[in-house]
Amino acid sequence: MKKLDDSAILVARILMPVLFIVAGFGKMGGGYAGTQQYMEAMGVPGFMLPLTILLEFGGGLAILFGFLTRTVALVTLVFVLLTAFIFHSDFSQAGNQINFMKNLSISGGYLLLAVLGAGYFSIDRVLNKKW
Repeated sequence: MKKLDDSAILVARILMPVLFIVAGFGKMGGGYAGTQQYMEAMGVPGFMLPLTILLEFGGGLAILFGFLTRTVALVTLVFVLLTAFIFHSDFSQAGNQINFMKNLSISGGYLLLAVLGAGYFSIDRVLNKKW
């Protein structure tokens, strides 16, 4: 059963960060200025964008490969909840309610990953990292 659990955690680690890796990568190129303007319009300082990219792209890769998994999962959990409340809490705007619930669902997955850890197929296991 343990092998099945580790395989399921690996599949989860492959699926969970796809959204973040793609979003972070998209913000690095032509989407940078537009994203920065949107953040500032929502009251978030534009200087936070490089940290957002680092978390989305770098953190997404870290989760994918199982590196510092519990820590990155917790940071991502907080990030996803913050973005839900900052960017998606105005339910009068189309799509915000579903995006808010999407963020809640994603945060649940990252909470579970923070509790379970990266599993057998991970850099964390090779480095013998428990946290």
